[in-house]
Amino acid sequence: MSDKSLHIADWTLPSPPLGLMRLSGLLAQPISNVLEIGEAIENDMSLASAVLKTVNSAMFGLSGRVQTVRQAMTYLGTREVGAITLQHGLRAAFPSAIELDVLWQRAATRGSVMGWLAQALASDAWTAHSAGLFEEAGKALLFRHAPSGYGMLMAAAGGDDHALIASEQEAYGVSHDTLGAALCETWSLSPAAVYCVRHHVDVQSSFVLPTAPLGHRLVCALSALAQFVIEPHRSAELATAKLAEQLDMKPQEIMSAIHTAQAHVAERGSQP
Repeated sequence: MSDKSLHIADWTLPSPPLGLMRLSGLLAQPISNVLEIGEAIENDMSLASAVLKTVNSAMFGLSGRVQTVRQAMTYLGTREVGAITLQHGLRAAFPSAIELDVLWQRAATRGSVMGWLAQALASDAWTAHSAGLFEEAGKALLFRHAPSGYGMLMAAAGGDDHALIASEQEAYGVSHDTLGAALCETWSLSPAAVYCVRHHVDVQSSFVLPTAPLGHRLVCALSALAQFVIEPHRSAELATAKLAEQLDMKPQEIMSAIHTAQAHVAERGSQP
């Protein structure tokens, strides 16, 4: 079978650990059960160890050493700890590579920013955070399939995801946004997160939201807005006005959410 004849059905998508499946279901509930969430993480020793290592790193700057997952949730909150767990589980499903290290760092940043934006807008922060974590997961799948060839495609695209998608379609018959959305479904992410990952490239460049339920469209909008938090030198006014009109919101409300997320980034430092 040639690369160009590959389709979604031809790809073997990594399955999540059982603990992550349970965790995603718990965090998707309107009211989180802290004890159950802690138990879901602690029952997988590799995930629990990764969470504690991350929480005790200099990135979070906690005054004392955290000994348990539940203690970590006390300091950081259930969503933050759940996202760290999901991030480590996702990363562990792929081979270690410098190219992917950069991708996972971007994913962690975007996930945190989208979660903060959603929280500021009284929206579903877990769905937004998980969507941000998975936005580039399709690239990891393509890299795993053809490390040298796909590495060259990414380098040639120079950060232009539209150009990269065209190259992916030509080389493999599938693009990273489609593959990423399929992975989201395999990992039981919410339909709104799946939708965001599938459409994030177009929304981030055009600020035009696809026809979909409001919750789906809002997560897509948060994906587009996240870039103005990550790159604060960029003016968000035009994008904010355009997205606010489509969401029937006030531009000032969205700008306030951007400023709140920027304050979180500043508080955390260079690693949201």
